[in-house]
Amino acid sequence: METIKSAAKPVAKPSRSEPSLWITIGRDLKRNKLLYIMVLPVIAYYLIFDYGPMYGLQIAFKDYSPGDGIWNSRWVGFDHFVEFFNSYYFWRLIRNTLLINVYELIFGFPAPIVLALLLNELRRQYFKRIVQTITYLPHFISVVVIVGMLVDFLARDGVVNQLLATLGIASKSYLSEPEWFRFIYVSSGIWQGVGWGSIIYLAALSGIDPTLYEAAKVDGAGRWKQMIHITIPGIMPTIIILLILKMGSMMSVGSEKILLMYNPLTYDTADVISTFVYRKGILEASYSYTTAVGLFNAVIAFSLLILSNSISKRVSETKLW
Repeated sequence: METIKSAAKPVAKPSRSEPSLWITIGRDLKRNKLLYIMVLPVIAYYLIFDYGPMYGLQIAFKDYSPGDGIWNSRWVGFDHFVEFFNSYYFWRLIRNTLLINVYELIFGFPAPIVLALLLNELRRQYFKRIVQTITYLPHFISVVVIVGMLVDFLARDGVVNQLLATLGIASKSYLSEPEWFRFIYVSSGIWQGVGWGSIIYLAALSGIDPTLYEAAKVDGAGRWKQMIHITIPGIMPTIIILLILKMGSMMSVGSEKILLMYNPLTYDTADVISTFVYRKGILEASYSYTTAVGLFNAVIAFSLLILSNSISKRVSETKLW
């Protein structure tokens, strides 16, 4: 009887060893090779234009000479940083860069949110699509064309001055007035990007559970209270993430548009770190000095990103990492 029971027991199969990491990676590469081929240009872009240039950051601490090369140039330590901190331009550049970004944060950041909320309240879909198309179009206009339009519209004989002349206001060249530069820069940026920026908020709005609105209606909540208590909290994580990213770029202003807009008359309010780096680094060939300025800017921006993410973790559950 014992013999029969022992014979009936299943024979245990020998356990197979788990494949190694490299074998797993190889199989995954073979299985998803088309996806990896598609992502190669993105990886190459960041390697070439973001990580590759980090080798050259050392010239911020050297007296770089193209003849000697990066490695053989003489070390000078923090001399370029001290020179920048003690220069006449330091506070002007910091002030202009921060003020433009603060204005964009106060007026430009909420604009796509407001537009998305307004579009979400529209019930006639054909009208909603028309408004979306009109607000998206400026995003696809080149910066050069945008600045060309500003130059024509704000010239002494431009459309703006002609309209103001009917109200008895004297004409002026607004792009040559330092006090008008920030307003023109920020307002034109809002006009160009408000529609495109609202797309991500509209996508977040589409993810809100419709039953929440139905329950609110049963409780007697109007459209305004639904927006306050359902819509805005529903997109709040998206708003916080984009706000953190915006804080990380508070020390960065796109140099292309400012280079096209400003002139020596408006340097006092228009000159920012990126334009200063362009003039000193490219036009005057002060490579080490401008690398030090750019490295200082990057360190401050990275610190702001870390700080804003830490604050977000403390006051909410939304964070980048």
